[in-house]
Amino acid sequence: MKRVVITGLGAITPIGKNTKEYWKNLLNGVSGANKITRFDASKFKTQFACEIKNYNPLDFFDRKEARKLDRFSQYGLISTKEAIKDAKLDFSKLNVNRIGVIFSSGIGGFETFEKEVIDFTKSNFQSRFNPFFIPKIISNGLSGQISINYGLRGINYCPVTACASSTQSIIQAFNYIRLGKADIIISGGSEAPITEASIGGFNSMKAMSTNNENYSSASKPFDRNRDGFVVGEGAGTLIIESLDSAIKRGAKIYAEVMGGGESSDAYHITGTHPEGLGAYLAMESGLRESNIAPEEINYINAHATSTGLGDLSEIKAIEKLFASNLDKLQISASKSMTGHLLGGTGAIEAISTCLSVNTGIVPPTINTTEIDENIPNEINLSLGKKSTKEINYALSNSFGFGGHCAALILKKYIRD
Repeated sequence: MKRVVITGLGAITPIGKNTKEYWKNLLNGVSGANKITRFDASKFKTQFACEIKNYNPLDFFDRKEARKLDRFSQYGLISTKEAIKDAKLDFSKLNVNRIGVIFSSGIGGFETFEKEVIDFTKSNFQSRFNPFFIPKIISNGLSGQISINYGLRGINYCPVTACASSTQSIIQAFNYIRLGKADIIISGGSEAPITEASIGGFNSMKAMSTNNENYSSASKPFDRNRDGFVVGEGAGTLIIESLDSAIKRGAKIYAEVMGGGESSDAYHITGTHPEGLGAYLAMESGLRESNIAPEEINYINAHATSTGLGDLSEIKAIEKLFASNLDKLQISASKSMTGHLLGGTGAIEAISTCLSVNTGIVPPTINTTEIDENIPNEINLSLGKKSTKEINYALSNSFGFGGHCAALILKKYIRD
């Protein structure tokens, strides 16, 4: 089996339009929540979200290109361009037949779908659909576009498992490379779900926070007063590469990918298992595959969406699996700042986990002031401010509607 590493990072998020800005604001505890500016949200119970601030597609694409791309594809192409530059990939000097793309989106071109259907019905079913309608809405369109843009002829597909999607993309990239089927895979996820139908749909499920008066602190994972998640948007890209390839190129290495666990809650289409059975299995199988004992994990980037059942089920799984070192383990919840990017969330959280391993800095969990009484006192939730910690191994969790569970394990890279 080949060793696998991360050699490039790219991000566009509600708290930063590149990796450097994202990481800086994450460490400083900046909230990405704001009143929705993209449409009139006054008719909805939730009137805020974590939008990307001051986004203009013409800052990144020419007008003709921008018209052909849904917002989720734009975000993914932006983060990918940054990651490729960060990794110093020169495709003219590499075997593009062994470079692939595994890139996710949970719901794809939702904004395009909504607009086109509304325009069609408003025209009394007389208007013509945009010829780019289908290519813009399909979730795999982004992975295909990345491959086309850079002429990459290796494996190319799009795992779709709701909020676990991009973590599973990274895990699958790891698997292909360690088996010797590819040298480099561009992996990650993107989502642009801040639309009227999305807000209305999540409101009807009673899944989102409705704390409109205090929106900047509405995402409060593990807090006894949490009332639902805050939706966010953006994308994250990681360059996943064999260690042999990285060394041959003289690439910088952020962290080593040790393994990933995948499982199913097999419980409910939207709710997590109350005892966190799927979460436990994903983390446990990831540790087993990586040949790591629970005591060796120093930090967990929790899925922690700020929902009543979800936060507690994850804590129960962590409490069970890491019982022997619970008081030494550090946990943080970056969704308190970025909101929940659905299919893109695993990618940006893998980036922050990677940077924590690389730098030994743990971002804070913000907004949480009264810890849920069901959470054990010995659990360190990294409240309020960043902290330093020696991190040899870290774990990043992602769980999606449908019961999909994924856990990614990273290791601090030390040159032999």
